[in-house]
Amino acid sequence: MQDIIRKLDEKRAQARLGGGQKRIDRQHAKGKLTARERIDLLLDEGSFEEWDMFKEHRCNQFNMDKEHIPGDGVVIGYGTINGRLVFVFSQDFTVFGGALSETHAEKICKIMDHAMRIGAPVIGLNDSGGARIQEGVDSLGGYAEVFQRNVLASGVVPQISLIMGPCAGGAVYSPAMTDFIFMVQDSSYMFVTGPDVVKTVTHEEVTAEELGGAITHTTKSGVADMGFENDVEALMMTRRLVGFIPSNNREKPPKMPSYDPADRLDYSLDTLVPANANQPYDMKELILKVVDDGDFFELQADYAKNILIGFGRMEGSPVGIVANQPLVLAGCLDIKSSIKAARFIRFCDAFNIPVVTFVDVPGFMPGTAQEYGGIIKHGAKLLFAYAECTVPKVTVITRKAYGGAYDVMSSKHLRGDVNFAWPSAEIAVMGPKGAVEIIFREEKNDAEKIAEREAQYKERFANPFVAGARGFIDDVIMPHETRKRICRSLAMLKEKKLENPWRKHSNIPL
Repeated sequence: MQDIIRKLDEKRAQARLGGGQKRIDRQHAKGKLTARERIDLLLDEGSFEEWDMFKEHRCNQFNMDKEHIPGDGVVIGYGTINGRLVFVFSQDFTVFGGALSETHAEKICKIMDHAMRIGAPVIGLNDSGGARIQEGVDSLGGYAEVFQRNVLASGVVPQISLIMGPCAGGAVYSPAMTDFIFMVQDSSYMFVTGPDVVKTVTHEEVTAEELGGAITHTTKSGVADMGFENDVEALMMTRRLVGFIPSNNREKPPKMPSYDPADRLDYSLDTLVPANANQPYDMKELILKVVDDGDFFELQADYAKNILIGFGRMEGSPVGIVANQPLVLAGCLDIKSSIKAARFIRFCDAFNIPVVTFVDVPGFMPGTAQEYGGIIKHGAKLLFAYAECTVPKVTVITRKAYGGAYDVMSSKHLRGDVNFAWPSAEIAVMGPKGAVEIIFREEKNDAEKIAEREAQYKERFANPFVAGARGFIDDVIMPHETRKRICRSLAMLKEKKLENPWRKHSNIPL
């Protein structure tokens, strides 16, 4: 018995050492934590239960039978974040460069299967050189098994990916199918083909960081939701994100005690919208003054800045927030912003998180670049997401709501539950100048008459009362009472039940 216990201790020590102290030191020298250090920071202290610590690869090609390291390059198990159950896998770059083998994939699949059965989030800490070449198609098959589970888990349990090292080739598709992707600057990257292949095929010279680093994917491609300076910051922000989302699609999001009064008024909002309709203002100021304690967890902050998305709380309950940003492109909807907001809305709808929308949108972005890029289909994604969404939807129009963009931004016609407008709201087919030049085109050379017509149009349409008369706006509210009215609406909608017609799945315009 003593021999077995001693052997167990030796095996555990070997597994915890991964690829050995030299490789651990190399990992630390790059500013990276080890697989187990990351798990220790992510989860509540002492809560981690590890599985398959002794699992080893079965490959005997290319001298692989001579090197067996317990755990085979990935640490898996479960634990808690702020007392709530999560499943986690953490790839160990010190073991075969974190390369995925058949058994490595089996370990990841095991926790994903359990997460779906039990109803708990899956968090993947990715740090891998890709497929283990020595195993050939077995490794590729392992990836596909993981991909299949990503798809089945989508909309069932939240999936969060942290890219904390290399992630290339087929390996990028698993994170791409998860709900959120966080990256670490200067130490992580994602791309389908690396710089060397790019140079060979297209003759472009580019570094790994430029091709697929955190800055690239948070500003240019939109692949990643957030980028952080180091592993510790990424892990702490992951803990914070988990606090906003439910464990699965059958639960409501976790409520926290709130000491911010639901009926709090903020009179500074009465002067937020400038008198000049063409002057921008910061929509983020409105969000911060409306949510509990000014706490707004913004996602994709550096990508498609003309729309804001993120989580906040109202009376302690999480809400998803979508808002046009007049500071950037006047708040116009374009291809990137439509896709960014649509995906976020669909996540909120899948996981029972109410959606609050702040609207100041002059329309869709015109131009050949947008039309050739498919703005029709991409803009329809946002429309589709709002129309399909069945969670409580509260909308506040602060200023412009013109044309099709008015319809798209959670209007009453797309089953918006409660739709408010500020007195400064302008709800119309288009702006006064454009409308008058079309309606009275024969007078367009008479500046005095056009100005008079524009004033008439503004008086008739550039206000919230025409929509209010139709019942498309439930009430015109003072800006200072926005928080109070949203909180009351969400409280009223708490038990809302709405189901879409039965279908195998929808066919969103991809």
